[in-house]
Amino acid sequence: MFTFYTPYNAFRIIRILTFLCLIFSVEVSYAQDRATITGNVSDQFGSLPGATVSIEGTNTSTTTDAKGDFSFSVDEGTYVVNTSFVMYINQSKEVTVKVGEEGIVSFLLETGFSIDQPITLGSRGNPSSGLNVSAPVDIISPQAISNSSRMELTDVLHYLAPSFHSTNQTISDGTDHIDPATLRGLGPDQVLVLINGKRRHSSSLLNVNGTVGRGSVGTDFNAIPIATIERIEILREGATSQYGSDAIAGVINIILKKQTEVIDIDNRVLINSEGDGFENYSSGNFGLKLGDSGFLNVTAEYRNRNSTNRAGDYTGSVYVDDPVEDAQLIAENNFFEQIGYDDRRVMEIGNAETQNLALYFNGEFKMSPFASLYLHGGRNYREGKGKGFYRFPKDEDRVVRELFPNGFSPEILTDIQDDAVVLGIKGIKNQFNIDFSHSIGSNRIDYTINNSNNASLGIASPRTFYSGGFVYHLNTTNLDISRDFDYLEGVNLAFGAELRVENYQIIAGEEASYVNGGGTYIDSSGEELPRIPGAQVFPGIQPENELNRFRTNSAGYMDLDANITENWLLKLGGRYESSNDFGSQGVYKFSSRFRINDDISIRGSYSKGFRAPSLHQVFFQNISTQFIDGEIVQVGTFNNESAVAREAFKIDNLRAEISEHFSVGFNGKFSDQFTFSVDGYLIDIDDRIVLSGRFADGYEDILSPFNVSAAQFFTNAIDSRTSGMDFSLFFKETIGEGEFNASIAANITDTKVVGPIKVPESLRGQEEVLFGREDIGRVESAQPDFKVTSLFSYEFKNYKVTVGNTYFGEVTYLHPDDGNSDNWVFNEFSNGIETRDQTFTPKLLTDLGVTYKINDNVTFSVHGNNIFNVFPDKHKHSSNTSQGNFTYSRRVQQFGVSGANFVARMLLRL
Repeated sequence: MFTFYTPYNAFRIIRILTFLCLIFSVEVSYAQDRATITGNVSDQFGSLPGATVSIEGTNTSTTTDAKGDFSFSVDEGTYVVNTSFVMYINQSKEVTVKVGEEGIVSFLLETGFSIDQPITLGSRGNPSSGLNVSAPVDIISPQAISNSSRMELTDVLHYLAPSFHSTNQTISDGTDHIDPATLRGLGPDQVLVLINGKRRHSSSLLNVNGTVGRGSVGTDFNAIPIATIERIEILREGATSQYGSDAIAGVINIILKKQTEVIDIDNRVLINSEGDGFENYSSGNFGLKLGDSGFLNVTAEYRNRNSTNRAGDYTGSVYVDDPVEDAQLIAENNFFEQIGYDDRRVMEIGNAETQNLALYFNGEFKMSPFASLYLHGGRNYREGKGKGFYRFPKDEDRVVRELFPNGFSPEILTDIQDDAVVLGIKGIKNQFNIDFSHSIGSNRIDYTINNSNNASLGIASPRTFYSGGFVYHLNTTNLDISRDFDYLEGVNLAFGAELRVENYQIIAGEEASYVNGGGTYIDSSGEELPRIPGAQVFPGIQPENELNRFRTNSAGYMDLDANITENWLLKLGGRYESSNDFGSQGVYKFSSRFRINDDISIRGSYSKGFRAPSLHQVFFQNISTQFIDGEIVQVGTFNNESAVAREAFKIDNLRAEISEHFSVGFNGKFSDQFTFSVDGYLIDIDDRIVLSGRFADGYEDILSPFNVSAAQFFTNAIDSRTSGMDFSLFFKETIGEGEFNASIAANITDTKVVGPIKVPESLRGQEEVLFGREDIGRVESAQPDFKVTSLFSYEFKNYKVTVGNTYFGEVTYLHPDDGNSDNWVFNEFSNGIETRDQTFTPKLLTDLGVTYKINDNVTFSVHGNNIFNVFPDKHKHSSNTSQGNFTYSRRVQQFGVSGANFVARMLLRL
């Protein structure tokens, strides 16, 4: 029996610990120091708020205030003062102070390169620069995050990191509100997310609609406020032996702010060229010093986004199938003028409406000269409103005309609450670095369906329903131990253990949302037929589908970093994991780095990895409404425990995905102006877990008791091979009175399904149904085959001008039936019989920003995103538009469909 600590209890613990820390810090502040060291940190353009300043050989450190100033109270003596700031070259200066004196020491920092910055990801040893590590790691700097005009973390990464892909989805139920995010063309559940080096919990949402990442569970990146982030590290290499299951594509480590002497208040507003999708954003970040070296940094953030609509004009029938009679009824009822959309639109297709509130914290406190207590986490609450397909009055099986004589546009209202807290202690004992921590994460999504009906209840049907929800909890306990040895040219040994306890819950909706009321209707031929039960657009989760499942996972690992010579680093790693439900697995990794000279290194790695099936994939079961080839269909997803999956389809238990990862690359630096990196990779994954296609024909008798027309389930159906290359080049130069910075980075990736589709014996010959052409296309070509980003900036006096470009490669949609030309259909756009397949051509988006620093406290900026108003290609086949509704594809996307948008920003720094 496992007991979960609730987020409420966790926050009580945090409040108590913070209170004790504050008391202790007050006591420390009364110590009678005898001298003072003060100073200022700046660059050529002025003060640097938030820079870290420390006294060498002590635990004393601070951050600079809004004017770049700092101060220490010390005893008499001689001290070395160090200062550092991400993307700047560190400096040290010596100062001597006597009793009652003030020593003044100031720093003028020069900008540096990301390749020179200490990297915490990919090694358990001391942080080292990009030239000294064996793995490719991108750094998204504080400056890049702060200068971005994007208001959600997925957007920030989508336009700054070429290997990262995430776009807003539409008409996809909960996926409209939690964006699937991928790395290097793989799935959302094949990238591991860390916060300050600690595992982040995943979302409770399983993507079951036809989006990128269908059948997978990802991390809700947008639950993490942008204002709390200092920098982001992206490890572009398989790392399951180091960090555990899910790290097949790589690892993203989000590092939170530590600054204490600055208060940042950030306000932004956005409007787009189409006149909809207005957004406003407000955040506040501040820090408190705790003692000589402790801190508590707190962030509050608010985001509000109105919906966008890029639907086309509807061309189908509304009241009856006869075109003449239907046109007459449309005119008589004034249909298009009263349903709430412009022109002949009947749907809202674009970004969903959301409102987001977040509170986050990050803290650390020195308990003794050799031990520190740390904690971080927060709460995010998001309300969303998305729309579904319009239900027309002609569809009497799903519309109660007495309630909705003109049909209705159903709304999916989501309430998403995301909580996280990490508490740990780290220190040094007998020359070993010891880190013990416990983290609690929770994500819950609840669905309320509005402006809808349960047709089977007739006029007794409510119009609003609670349709149920999903909950995911993760408790993780870590013990990490490492030590440096003076063998060879330096050796680091690291080992540790991890215990994870997971919990997945499915919560039933209210009875009216799923019940079959037995209502019927008379069709045009006079036959009495049953009406569809359940709330339209999202039928409520039924009590028999409710569940509460647990998993425990224990793991041990060992890493060895050995500098064989001054220039040759060799790394070995291994991990063994055991789960109570899917067995045990051992994995390993070999990597190496060789420095050709001080400025150029080559590196490579080989690893074996794995990913266990998520609890969601093992146990998810539900009935959903899906749009298939112009028809709305009730689809049942049956888990591996169900009699339908086991007995009717004879589906095997899910197995872990097994991967092999090989990479090789080199990076370097030319003088103090250029840095570069080039890395190639090959990733083979066996037994990938996928959501099957929909089985319908021949299974009517099995499915009819469940009131569904089709069934789908999870299975290890495919093997895949992903190959690609990453490239980056950075340049900086002083020009005139200012500094010019330029960067260009690219990711090229290609994923192929290899070998035959794996089907159970009972489904031989139905490979195309189990994982068909459209499903293969979603894995192989639904994400851009390349992405190139560039950023140019020139900073002079109080101004900064930035120009960014993002070039998205092509994506391709494959229709499930059109591999055979006999299935091609008439295209109204070209008046010919054509395939419904379409390749969407590459597109270039350009951003422009101008920032003016009024003084040390106030900065104003204006930004234009996608200033040339570029949109994806429109559909070229009329059958893909769903009778005119979809101008742009919702199945494959390079970027969103908002068009050009413009942002005004005011940053107040105190």
